[in-house]
Amino acid sequence: MDSLADRLTRVRERIARACARAGRDPTAILLVAVSKGFPAEAVRAAAVLGLTDFGENRVQEAERKIPEIVPRPRWHLVGHLQTNKAKRAVQLFDEIQSVDSVRLAEELDRRAEQERRVVPCLVEVNTSGEESKFGVEPEGAEALLERCRALASLRVHGLMTIGPLARGPEGARQAFRKLAGIREAAVRRELLPRSTDLSMGMSDDLEIGIEEGATIVRVGTALFGPRPAGAPPVG
Repeated sequence: MDSLADRLTRVRERIARACARAGRDPTAILLVAVSKGFPAEAVRAAAVLGLTDFGENRVQEAERKIPEIVPRPRWHLVGHLQTNKAKRAVQLFDEIQSVDSVRLAEELDRRAEQERRVVPCLVEVNTSGEESKFGVEPEGAEALLERCRALASLRVHGLMTIGPLARGPEGARQAFRKLAGIREAAVRRELLPRSTDLSMGMSDDLEIGIEEGATIVRVGTALFGPRPAGAPPVG
């Protein structure tokens, strides 16, 4: 069976080839290893191989796992967040990639102020149009960004999306291209910094994400292998 080191080498090679096609620098791409459904031992092994950023989908799983990893890597919440879990999310995660409503943004800001910290965030946009996906609708993204800009304890530095499940590579490309367009419009309106991040692309479509401007890719299965029985799907 392939080792984690082998799989990591292949993922890095995929990133490098996609960057070469797009004329981009591979060091400009942040690889977030999505460890949902995998034990702390898998995270520790990945950290030994040089991975520094890990993603979890659920606050409940993160509460058990994050304290077990020493030294602590950088943790990203990449799954949907309910407002009643905002306090714990602020306490656990270094970054939250799934801000998808004014209500959630305001609650995160309130909890971050209580913790006396500023939380880096991404706004999640549903660019696929799939009802099963979370994220603000594209036409509502600028209004959400405008509200976030007024919140002192949030620092929104980019956008996130998930490619469609069933429309193949061209569907993913359309969704990612739409997110890049939203970013450009938001930068022109000074709702986002020019150095804005785009988090898009997972195990099956990371190359398309990079070709369309991703600065962050979120990879689970291609790194850690098939998820354990009963675990939620991995990116």
